[in-house]
Amino acid sequence: MLPIAILGGGLATRLRPITETIPKALIEIAGEPFLAHQLRLLRRAGYERVVLCVGYLGEMVREFAGDGRAFGLTLDYSFDGPALLGTAGAIARALPLLGGRFSVIYGDSYLTCDYAAAERAFDASGRLGLMTVYRNEGRWDTSNVEFDGARVVRYDKANRTPAMRHIDYGLGVFRREAFAGVAADRPSDLAGVYQDLVRRGELAAWESPDRFYEIGSREGIADLTGYLSR
Repeated sequence: MLPIAILGGGLATRLRPITETIPKALIEIAGEPFLAHQLRLLRRAGYERVVLCVGYLGEMVREFAGDGRAFGLTLDYSFDGPALLGTAGAIARALPLLGGRFSVIYGDSYLTCDYAAAERAFDASGRLGLMTVYRNEGRWDTSNVEFDGARVVRYDKANRTPAMRHIDYGLGVFRREAFAGVAADRPSDLAGVYQDLVRRGELAAWESPDRFYEIGSREGIADLTGYLSR
């Protein structure tokens, strides 16, 4: 499996006051910090190297997870620095640790999908990037992807269309060149990288049959807690 980056540098303002003293990754879910569940999930999926892109209260994340041996992984850390860099900026900063090809997952996502299948679809596509999508139909969050069964036709989190029945599932696979135009010292969003790849015909897609879980909202936390408790 390729190295995988976890994007965990945000402020998590929707979860305040909980996240005023701890980062979102360390919120307790089913008796343990969320990051413990996420790292074990990635290890079961076959990953060996994880790069944690951290910013807000990032030292607390490193203090908890350390070098990753407790989870059967090798962990590296990429810190945003004085200013938060956003999802794309954080990846650009972490490129020296990630190499030429890598996967990316959001720091609040718990995805039970076939990660290896997504990597295989990326390799077969020959494109610079791949977005995993899920047929959401507005159920778990607001759908934001037009998917024709083979490729992403449109992706927009701000300007939704009736044809958007899928959602960005939360797992991406990339070649380093996809971030050639992204500065490593200025804030930028991964959504912009995806949209640029769509325009250039360089974004492959893989559809997950499994729903996603997330801890970006109180409803999501309750949902995942129930799932993991079962």
